Amino acid sequence: MVDKLIRIIADDAKKIINKNDFSELSEKTIVITGASGLIGTYFLECLKQIKEDLRLVAVIQSEPVHYLEHILDDKRIRILRGDLTSHSFLNEIPQAEYIIHTAGYAQPGRFMEDQIKTLKLNTEVQLSLFEKLSTDGKYLFVSSSEVYSGSPNVPYKETDIGITNTTHPRSCYIEGKRCGEAVCNAYRAKGVDAKSARLSLAYGPGTKRGDKRVMNSFIQKALEGKITLLDQGRAKRTYCYVSDAVEIMWKILLHGKEAIYNVGGNSRITIRELAQKIGSCMKVPVEFPKEAHEAEGAPEDVYLDMTKVINEFGKTEYVPFDEGLARTIEWQKALYSSKEGI
Repeated sequence: MVDKLIRIIADDAKKIINKNDFSELSEKTIVITGASGLIGTYFLECLKQIKEDLRLVAVIQSEPVHYLEHILDDKRIRILRGDLTSHSFLNEIPQAEYIIHTAGYAQPGRFMEDQIKTLKLNTEVQLSLFEKLSTDGKYLFVSSSEVYSGSPNVPYKETDIGITNTTHPRSCYIEGKRCGEAVCNAYRAKGVDAKSARLSLAYGPGTKRGDKRVMNSFIQKALEGKITLLDQGRAKRTYCYVSDAVEIMWKILLHGKEAIYNVGGNSRITIRELAQKIGSCMKVPVEFPKEAHEAEGAPEDVYLDMTKVINEFGKTEYVPFDEGLARTIEWQKALYSSKEGI
């Protein structure tokens, strides 16, 4: 099953590579934080597949999962394992020409478990990482569409911003990302090539067991025989398949001219429709509660305006939602049937 997991990500990475020019990375050092997460895994696989003579530092916190071992055994890759909020560990990170800061919990349940750490990863850690960036280097901060929370202006443009209070249940994440962007912009004012990517609802292969994001939770429940929702699922979402998201972020890092970019998909679906689609694909029943329990602080609609990416990079083709969902289900089936405990 591990071979199947590797193949799924490798196939997607090939498509990303065909849509980007990586020649400028030759003989350079690249640091990727959160390298074992959904986004980090795809960045790693892309770098493994390209032939450039580069030096890659993969920063992870936990023991690498089995499907990452084939990537991390590349002689060009150095693994640094530790807690980024530890100053002594941060000191181990070398100087680099490129830094991609993806570290941070994208799952609401996870980022609200340790709110102080969530804030540190997006602010204090980022300030330290900029000190590791070489002169004339390039920096990408993976921000979030959560910065738009509270805004009625759907679809959200990069010139929009949210209106939530610091008492909002998700404020540690929302304000952490806002401040992280401010850090990037402060360094841009000093001439540093730093960009923020407001990522929204990336999905696909590369998640770990127990991931609590809505789509993954539904698939896991379907594998157990039934999908049960906590509410009527009226909230709307626009999902972006992970290979599309990483393709766009490579373009932003390597060629982007602006400070902030939206990174999102073009599918529109309610949570209810999503549950029903997964239930149909996996042939399991879907049940809705008589009494709804709304997710605390969750937005009613998430939808990004992708005009800037279309105009600057010509990105108009996306992995169709049904195709991406099928690959995600294939991944989770293989993941949960694997005996390696990954």
